[in-house]
Amino acid sequence: MRRVLSGLIYVLGGLVGLLAFAYPFLSQASADGSLGLARGQGAALVTAVLVGLSIVALMIETQGEALGAKTVAMLGVLVAAGSVLRFLEVAFPLPGGFSPVFVPILLGGYVFGARFGFLLGVFTLLTSALVTGGVGPWLPYQMIAAGWIGLAVGWLPHIGTNGRAGRAIEVVVLALFGALSGLAYGAIVNLYFWPYVTGAGGAAWSADLGVAEAVRRYASFYVLTSLAWDLIRAAGNGALLAFLGGPTLRALDRFRRRFHFKERSADA
Repeated sequence: MRRVLSGLIYVLGGLVGLLAFAYPFLSQASADGSLGLARGQGAALVTAVLVGLSIVALMIETQGEALGAKTVAMLGVLVAAGSVLRFLEVAFPLPGGFSPVFVPILLGGYVFGARFGFLLGVFTLLTSALVTGGVGPWLPYQMIAAGWIGLAVGWLPHIGTNGRAGRAIEVVVLALFGALSGLAYGAIVNLYFWPYVTGAGGAAWSADLGVAEAVRRYASFYVLTSLAWDLIRAAGNGALLAFLGGPTLRALDRFRRRFHFKERSADA
């Protein structure tokens, strides 16, 4: 029963995310300025709902036989690590979209599973935004996208930890996934403001577009405005995971085995 209830909470969180990204396309732009206010209020509501659902999911998870306080402790450590990395990123600006904040999310989600990864992504972006002052209408969309990345990496097949060859393959797979997720994150988050952009010519959105034309226009918009930025993020993710993935995976795996976390395959 606990697992079913937990699954429903995650599904509901996913639906909230989908509705949040769909809302700009369903709403009608207003010329009197009320749209900006509505966006701010909507972002605050989505943030509150998403955080509330994540807390409920975490409370349910901690009732499991193999989880409990250990889950909260490890989640807190990785969220804190991500927040520190993002603070350093703000204090010492890095080129383009390069951000080390995704490394703990990707490694934690991979080792501890998809549900853990979703919570890790959501709470890391929330906490780091509070630490760095990066709170705004973009925050819930960043939280959702980071949660989806943590969820997806937990679904990756696990090669196994026996021998250097198996670990090396895992690191390569994670580095490739990290690079792709760097592009995916930017492409997903940009959707929240694309419908409000004006003056983009043939890359602007309008309500009368068909699906194929909307995809074409968004691809043009993304390439013109964000691709170069996101390529730097993708390269950074891949390089950091290739360099730090091996030792960090060993450390996290030891923790998981020592404190009897559930098998990763059962956590997806």
